[in-house]
Amino acid sequence: MSELQQAIRDRYAAAARSAGSAACCGPTICGCGDPISSNLYSAAETGTLPPEAVTASLGCGNPSALIQLDPGQVVLDLGSGGGIDVLLSARRVGPSGKVYGLDMTDDMLALAAENQRKAGANNVEFLKGTIEAIPLPDQSVDVIISNCVVNLSPDKEAVFREAFRVLKPGGRFAVSDVVVLGDVPSEIRRSMELWVGCVSGALGDRDYADLLTRAGFRDVGVEPWRTYGLEDARAFLSESGLDVDRLAPDVDGRIASAFIRATKPHTADCCGPECCA
Repeated sequence: MSELQQAIRDRYAAAARSAGSAACCGPTICGCGDPISSNLYSAAETGTLPPEAVTASLGCGNPSALIQLDPGQVVLDLGSGGGIDVLLSARRVGPSGKVYGLDMTDDMLALAAENQRKAGANNVEFLKGTIEAIPLPDQSVDVIISNCVVNLSPDKEAVFREAFRVLKPGGRFAVSDVVVLGDVPSEIRRSMELWVGCVSGALGDRDYADLLTRAGFRDVGVEPWRTYGLEDARAFLSESGLDVDRLAPDVDGRIASAFIRATKPHTADCCGPECCA
């Protein structure tokens, strides 16, 4: 395991252990009331979920609301954490459907399994693994969702290749993620603390679209919906060890949460790595 992966696992394990308590994992991680992760779900969505699933939500959007889910579909959540998006999706696909949650952190998987038990969700299965090597067969999933996780991967091309592989022809990719609009200082790109916190590892919006297209996806769209200003920049720089006063103005307006959508073509139209000769 790389140093970066271990840092991510350690940070998210701590977040899982503190779920349901007053403890906070700090503003540099996606979560805990920081500007990236606040006010993402409605009371109607969270009201019937276990409180620990809500507390452990460390995302930057609401991916289950990005796309229509139909009864009987198979959904995969990349980096499922405490399970909030899995449980919300499980309601929508119904008992004839199935939702997989994939996570690499034992503490998060244990928390998610307990939240599944409390919610009585029988159409849910949590898997241990990485998003760069998804432990599911080819063409086995109708929809892939994810919530502020792809940006954490050091090998995003592998993530998109794997997503393309496991999706059925016509399957859809619909994730919430952090993207960069323009350039940010190199110090931010080099900061592991900020990478673990969903900033340094973020792709540029055009790069995100280009990598999905290169993996074989079509109808790619990157839609920034929440752009972070100067005070937000100060908040997520505050525990990075960097010079906040100097760097915050250079980040102002250049970090955004975005909805990213794409489709795997049907075989007849496909030109991705899974179907090209």
